[in-house]
Order: sequence, then structure tokens, then C-alpha cells
Amino acid sequence: MRSMFQLMGESLVAGEDLVLVTVIASSGSTPRGSGARMLVGKKGRLAGTIGGGAVEYRSEQIAAEILKNKLSGEHNFTLTKDDVENLGMICGGAVEVFFYYIPAGDPKTISLADEAEKRFEKGEDLWLISDMAEGGRLALWSKGSGSFGFDIPETVLESLSRHPSRVRESNIDMYAEQIGSSGKVYIFGCGHVGQALVPALASVGFRCVAADDRPEFADKALFPEAEDVLIIDFENIAAKMEIGPEDYVCIMTRGHSHDTIVQAQVLRTPACYIGVIGSKHKIAGVQAELRKQGFSEKDFERITTPIGLAIKAETPAEIAISICAQMIELRAIRSRA
Repeated sequence: MRSMFQLMGESLVAGEDLVLVTVIASSGSTPRGSGARMLVGKKGRLAGTIGGGAVEYRSEQIAAEILKNKLSGEHNFTLTKDDVENLGMICGGAVEVFFYYIPAGDPKTISLADEAEKRFEKGEDLWLISDMAEGGRLALWSKGSGSFGFDIPETVLESLSRHPSRVRESNIDMYAEQIGSSGKVYIFGCGHVGQALVPALASVGFRCVAADDRPEFADKALFPEAEDVLIIDFENIAAKMEIGPEDYVCIMTRGHSHDTIVQAQVLRTPACYIGVIGSKHKIAGVQAELRKQGFSEKDFERITTPIGLAIKAETPAEIAISICAQMIELRAIRSRA
């Protein structure tokens, strides 16, 4: 969403009319769920996707019509068995799509895009609110900075979660979606796997911080996609970072002793994911040492080890893909909680 907002602002300033296409509800087996978005201009889709296939193609056509008539609107795709066959889809179900027309040079949306960039830069938990009763006008909300765009009703604010939601009551019809997270991925160990993992995670929207106690490895030149690269003392990670409940941790240092030291500190944080690389023999040795420090089996249940999905990965790149896939899965599960 960050890159989409950047493109939105640039395109509006350049004098282009736009349509923001959003899946606001879905059921059954559909290509993309609620919150899927794409930005459409006079040359077609500019960014994002609502799943591809015939529904996206038809949505692009509808968006082109909206660019001509300059009116926002909602369209429902009900994919019955016959509809699926007629549309050439392999998915069934129902999809509700909202088309928000944004005129070129629109000062409110340009200001909103600028404000969104500031809040993305701050790393705030950030929500985008669409006022369906008012043609789809947009607002932002984050705990640290409040609302921007229009005053958001308390009943909508109370509904905010990691899962997209629509509030419809009396004269309110608003759709809310979290588009930015304060959560980061802290990667301890800047070796080959860490160097392969950061670009994989960054490509799917994770904010990465790579950390090592070796300056030659904790080098920004090795991690251009990382939000930050830190030289740290493994004995005192809290001196450089504060790990919260939205944060993920990947431990892949150069040795058992360093892994043990980092795990002992991370287990005392509320991190939502703690993944540790290593063989079963290494894992047993580390956990034996942690037991001596007072950690229990319940503590070890928080640790995912060996890290990543079991896809028989061997090379650093393959291991990075397996870890990235596992974290995508967890993020999706948490977004539905």
C-alpha cells in the first residue's frame, strides 16, 4: 500500500484521474479477500491487484467507465457455478468491489497520500478508512497521530483490528483496513541466510532489521532492502532495540552460544514469532542450556525450530524462501484473528 499511495499522489499531481478499486467483501473461493486493492488510470491498472482473472479484467473495464462518468460506485460479482464457467474462473463465491473515483489534482487525496507516507515512515500501526456513504472518501487513523481526512466515528474506531471490517449502522457505512504495521522482523545474524532472507521478506512487505556483532557483516551495503542494520552486543540486545507484540524474530547467528544468549533475551519479550535456525542436535543443546536458566517447555512452545516450512530447503536462498513462506502464513492467520 505504501508504494500505491506514493504512485497515487504522483499521478494526481501529474494531472491524471484515478480509480481506487477495493474488494470490500468476499465469500466462498474467490481469488483475493477483503482489502485487495488496485489503482487504475487512463492506461489501465497502475498498481496492485484484486486477484487477476476475469473479475479483475471486468473491474478494469468498470474503472474505465467510471473515469468517463466520474462517479464512484459499488459492483457485486456473484460467482455461481454458471458464472464461474461463463467468466472462465476456477474460483466460486461472491465479491463486492468498490470503485472510488479520484479527480486529477484532488488536494484532499494528495494531502492524504503525503500524510500516509509520513506515517509509513514513522512505522505506525495504520488504518485506511473508506466512507462508503460519501462516495468512498478516504481517511487515515493511527494511535500515535490520530485521524486525518475526516473525523472517524467512535464506533468505527472500536471496530479496528488486523482484519478488514465494514461498519454499517444508521447513517454510517465505512470500510476499515489496516495498511501499515508497527511490527518489524529482527534478524540476528547477518550471514548468508540473513542476506538472502531480508530481500525475500522485504519483497512481500515485511520491515526488516538485520543485526550482528561483526561490523563487516552488519553492513548496510549487504542489506539495501533492510530498514536498519545494527552492530549490537548479543549479550545486551535491548540496548539497540525494543521487541514488541507485533514483532517477528529470526535467530541465525554463527554459533550455538550466541543463539542461546539471544533466545534467552527474546523469550522475555512478547514477540509474536521466534524462529531459530539449526539442526535437531543443535536445538536440543540450546534448550538444555536454557532449561538451566529457568526456561520451561511452555517457553519453548513459542519457538519455531527448525525455522521455516519443511520444503527440504538446502541453499541459503531456499531456506530464506521457506522462512518467508512461514511468516506470510502466520501474518495471514494473525490478520484474521
